[in-house]
Amino acid sequence: MKIIAFTGMPFSGKSEAVQIAKELNIQVFRMGDAVWDEVKNRGLELNDKNVGMIADKMRKDHGMDVWARRALDKIKLLNKTDVVVIDGVRNVEEIDRFKKELGKDFVVIAIDASDEKRYERAKSRGRKDDSKDINKIKERDKRELRWGLDVVIASADIVISNEGSINKFKNKVRKALNEI
Repeated sequence: MKIIAFTGMPFSGKSEAVQIAKELNIQVFRMGDAVWDEVKNRGLELNDKNVGMIADKMRKDHGMDVWARRALDKIKLLNKTDVVVIDGVRNVEEIDRFKKELGKDFVVIAIDASDEKRYERAKSRGRKDDSKDINKIKERDKRELRWGLDVVIASADIVISNEGSINKFKNKVRKALNEI
């Protein structure tokens, strides 16, 4: 099985890339779903503050790869397929865990966008756990960088820039996925 992990800073375009994978009939597992499940199980409101707090606390209490370990059981249950996309890998420990459990056929694709573009998108996206407050978005960036997201992005096998039009970006993602 080939595993493709999408990573990138918040609002860089990972969700759009995931949508392209789905359109190509590639199965997708979203790492954030495991965090959302934990937030809901604790009876907390699904918002940026609670999602970030739980993600951070679980990493501190159970290891940096806690979300990868939780995801693995669900990923292994996916229908037998040649390719799986994992959306939202945040640190090297998660990548190492996935490689150990799923094999070495693992490609990391980083979606790159400038802070200005990301902040512009943040104001219009409107997902349940999103904040529109620029200071809270910057806090989220800092939190995710503390987890090691910058190292994952820097060591990605493929980097796709998302600075232009949505159509150009979608074409770049399609091309990368088809080549893999």
